[in-house]
Amino acid sequence: MLKVCEIDFKGNWDDHLPLIEFAYNNSYHSSIQMAHYEALYGRRCRSLIGWFEVGEAGLKSYTDVRRRDLEFEVDDWVYLKVSTMKGVMRFGKKGKLSPWYIGPYRISKRIGNVAYALELPSELAAVHPVFHMSMLKKCMGEPSLIIPTEDICIKDNLSYEEIPV
Repeated sequence: MLKVCEIDFKGNWDDHLPLIEFAYNNSYHSSIQMAHYEALYGRRCRSLIGWFEVGEAGLKSYTDVRRRDLEFEVDDWVYLKVSTMKGVMRFGKKGKLSPWYIGPYRISKRIGNVAYALELPSELAAVHPVFHMSMLKKCMGEPSLIIPTEDICIKDNLSYEEIPV
């Protein structure tokens, strides 16, 4: 092992001696069915990099931190996520004031495990009515009480007229 490291490291093998020792101590030997260090001390050789075995610490997956298992039923009301692109005029508003979600719309049919068909209004007739569940957000509350965004008129000074409900 030292001879191979001498060739690879070109004379600086003594700087890498602790790594060579660690690799030798952790190498599995089929004759004794374990590593030399484990046979001598009764436990595996630990490095400063990871002081735990694979099963000791709960491995955390950062991809699933914000994941929510969602399922919608037919006749549920959901909001539809609108693509938020900078500088694009959507629904009469541009930039930060453009809506992220529009709706609510009723789910008419479930298509597969993760797709749903929505009952869209006539203004969105050009849009295909089937959407992935990641594009939907459940409507909490009564959909008939929700004021459409078209009824709210935002003035140039970012104020609006209050309408009693």
